[in-house]
Parts: sequence; structure tokens; C-alpha cells
Amino acid sequence: MKSILLIATGGTIASAEDGHGLSPSLTGEDLARAVPEIACLANIDIVQLMNIDSTNMRPRDWLAISSAITSRYDAYDGFVVLHGTDTMAYTAAALSYLIQDSPKPIVLTGSQKPMEDSFTDAKLNVFQSILYATDDRSHDVAIVFNGAVIAGTRGRKQRTMSFNAFKSVNYPSIAYIRNDRIIRSGDALVAAQGLAAATTKPAGPRFFDTLDERVFVLKLTPGISPAIFGLLKPNYDAIILETFGIGGIPEYAGDAQNSPSFKDAIFDWVDSGRTIVITTQVPEEGLDLGVYEVGRAYAEHAGILKGDDMTTEALVAKTMWARGQSSDPDRVKELFYRPVNNDRLPMV
Repeated sequence: MKSILLIATGGTIASAEDGHGLSPSLTGEDLARAVPEIACLANIDIVQLMNIDSTNMRPRDWLAISSAITSRYDAYDGFVVLHGTDTMAYTAAALSYLIQDSPKPIVLTGSQKPMEDSFTDAKLNVFQSILYATDDRSHDVAIVFNGAVIAGTRGRKQRTMSFNAFKSVNYPSIAYIRNDRIIRSGDALVAAQGLAAATTKPAGPRFFDTLDERVFVLKLTPGISPAIFGLLKPNYDAIILETFGIGGIPEYAGDAQNSPSFKDAIFDWVDSGRTIVITTQVPEEGLDLGVYEVGRAYAEHAGILKGDDMTTEALVAKTMWARGQSSDPDRVKELFYRPVNNDRLPMV
């Protein structure tokens, strides 16, 4: 029987009502006892790293989770992180960059209703996460939620109340879990062709322990002033710029006299040694700066990074990771464009 480390961090799954609203109070041991069936799947050890609402999850907490896995990596066959849903996609992406090419599975799960709720989804999510973590073909970072297995760089919380809270953005779900069966994407085609299922594991793991937290997400809205870039300079090293549509950036300048245009402000940001990643605020299908005149001016600038079809959550984590390794623009660019855990398919 395999050994799995259960890492408890809090979230809705561990919450109870105390008269002031739900807040995390149950321990990892409490949660494991609530799902006794997992004892038939694996030998379970538990670490309680923190017990917080995931709204309070910060990059330093991502590093703590990563460190807990890294320091125990050789002792376990897989890892399951119990986490709040609100920032789970960010943590899954961050772990994908902090622990790359892991031949062992690192699974994140949680629930929309607390474990003690009569109609909770927590029990099935925990059971299926352990099930997936014990499977020989599982590897790398993934979210397991409501029967879907999503690459750690492709998850997004899509619904606030429904049990199918997460979706895989611009990439197929890795697998689905039905009862006790793991049905992996492509299995039907493999079986139809009479081929053996692929079992190749990544060559890693590769561990990293540095992030640059000074990354800001700026969502364009009608009428926003380009002067915002100057205001952000003292506190941030990188901006994830969520543009309109497929990559539209306004051409107007600010209202104040001598206010810069967006083009001036963006080029100045990049030329100062900072990083800018251009993406779209539209959830699906990605970015292409070459389609419209309002985006084409940015397509060929060497210092502007293109998010292509990546999620904003993955872009935040990857930019923090890349700048954590180097502030040199060429090195940041090299790291940023290197695919990790299915995080990007270049737009061509």
C-alpha cells in the first residue's frame, strides 16, 4: 500500500460556524477521520501547516507548502493538499513552478461546503484525491474536484456555490473519476488502437524556493488612465496586463496635460527593466496581438511577454517564479516561455 502525505491548510473544507461566519477550525486529523474509507487506499500521514481561509493565502504560504513537500519528498509516494477553493488555482499554479516535472502526484482539493455540512462535497473530493494520488500513472501538480482532474496550471474557480466549481481553461481535463475508476483523457483512443497506455514519468523533480512577490494584475477598463503605470513603479516589478478582447490596448493618452499614452507608459515600464506580460481578460481562447491595430504595436517589442492561452492565475505564479530566479529581462523571457505542466500552447 502506498504512503500519502495529507497537508492541511484550512479552507471551507475545514470550516465551522462560530456565530460570526464560517472559519477554519477542523484539523487535518478531523478531516481524515471524517472519510474513513481512505484508510483502504493508502497509508496516510498528516501535516497541519496552517489553518486559514484561503483568501489569506499569500506567496509565503505557497513556499511553506512547497517546502513541506520538498523536505518529505523521498518519504512518500504522493501528496494531497487540502485547501480553500478561492485561491486554490493560484496555489496549484505556484506549486507547478516550485516543484517541476514531479514523477510523484501533488494533488490539491477542497470543498464548496464544510466537511461537517450534511450535504457536503468534501468527503468525495478527499476520497477521489487520495485515489488519484495512489495511481501509478499520476504525476505532477493537479486539482481534483468534483470528479475532474485538472492540470495545476490550467485550473480556475468558475462557480461560487456549485459543486463543479473548477474548470480547465484552454486545455482538456487530464482525467475524470467515476466511482473508483480513473478515466484519463485519450484512454478511449489508446484502447481503440490496441496500444499500451503511456506510463512515462517526468525526469524530475526540480525544486525552487524563490519568488518575486512584486507582481500586479492590471485589468483594463474603459477610461483607465495610462498614468497608473507610473503609480505602480515604486511597489511592483511586473505587471500582468489584462487587455480587451484578443489583445486590444487603448490608443488615447491620459486627461492631464503631457500625460503619457498607453504605448509610452508600457514601453517605459519595460525599458526600465521591469516585466510586463500581456494577456486578455476574456477567460477562453487566449491572446493574439497581431489581429487588430490597437494590439499590433506591442506584438514585436522584445521586452513584452505574451500570455498566449495561459490563465491569469498561472501568469501571476509563473512571473513570480521567473523573476524569483533572475531579474535579467532575457533570462526572465527564457524562463517564461518554457512550458511547465501544460501551462501554455503558443498562439500561431
